[in-house]
Amino acid sequence: MTETTSVVAAFSQQAGWCDRLGSPFTARVLAAVVAVLASPGDVQQLILAWPGDPRADALPLRVAGGLHALVLTGRDAGLVACYPPEKAPSPATLAAAVAGAFAAHVGFFAQFLQSPPQTNEVARSGVLLGGFLAIGDATGLPLRMLELGASAGLNMVWDQFGYRLGELAWGNPASPVQLAPEWRGPSPSGVALRVASRAGCDIAPVDLADPERRLGLTSYVWADQAARLARLDGAINLARAAGIVVHRADAAVWTRAQLARPVPGQTTVLYHSIFWQYMPAATQAEIIASVAEAGARATADAPLAWLRFEPPDPSKRAALTLSCWPGETTLQLAEADAHGRVVDWVGRRKEVTFV
Repeated sequence: MTETTSVVAAFSQQAGWCDRLGSPFTARVLAAVVAVLASPGDVQQLILAWPGDPRADALPLRVAGGLHALVLTGRDAGLVACYPPEKAPSPATLAAAVAGAFAAHVGFFAQFLQSPPQTNEVARSGVLLGGFLAIGDATGLPLRMLELGASAGLNMVWDQFGYRLGELAWGNPASPVQLAPEWRGPSPSGVALRVASRAGCDIAPVDLADPERRLGLTSYVWADQAARLARLDGAINLARAAGIVVHRADAAVWTRAQLARPVPGQTTVLYHSIFWQYMPAATQAEIIASVAEAGARATADAPLAWLRFEPPDPSKRAALTLSCWPGETTLQLAEADAHGRVVDWVGRRKEVTFV
């Protein structure tokens, strides 16, 4: 496969995923980019001559995010006229708008495409909560929350959201963030949870006090998904009000430091979502080793839980998996799409115990 063919294939594949994940407009935008790549231009050359793996580097999402950022800032009137809430344009009109944006904003795209997409999908908390509830039900202890790949820290304030998980209503019904995924299977236990402390790390945390970084987060939300945009805005306001700070750190180094000593009277919960696949194998191995060592030190009064919402590979649905110590137990609790829209809840195949 030539480099050009590989790039075009990456855009076509991502368009299909966007369509399946409820963003037909973003799928059309990516199709328009493919059409425009056939014409000459500096931005087209930047894309076609991409030096890395266009799929692994999420090149289509970088381009889509750049186009959306121009719309959000009102910097390109031609694009603004084509984007929601305006009426959907014809493929030819949309392609012409994309081509015009590429021609008018070469410097912008040259800079924007250098940074990998960084999202903070709030709806994943609607999946993670089921795991947190299982942990709280098993231990009855306050939770010491540790998030890897926390980005802007929006899912660190998960306990300030409102939820409807099947028959279960949980959390704050007046929260600006309300999560109600399509829930298949039994509802999880609706126990009360108390967060004793919360911390998170990211190799490149998003500073929510910086308007440009907030714009970056928003630009990677697909333009025709108004509910996602509203949730993001609400979560940003909650995280800023809570004074959330995400530590800039290597995930393996930070994990080892955080798990060095058990905290009596609290359940330490290490968690992450759609993060693992981006870690080098060496980093994954270091985190696994640190968790195993911490698990060996865990006690009934200071248990450890490792909750991960990760796909077995990028093309498959993510699994919600919970491991608990002492007396290591690992259970798959659920499967869901990466945006947390549809959750197939398995529940505990056997009791989660810390003995």
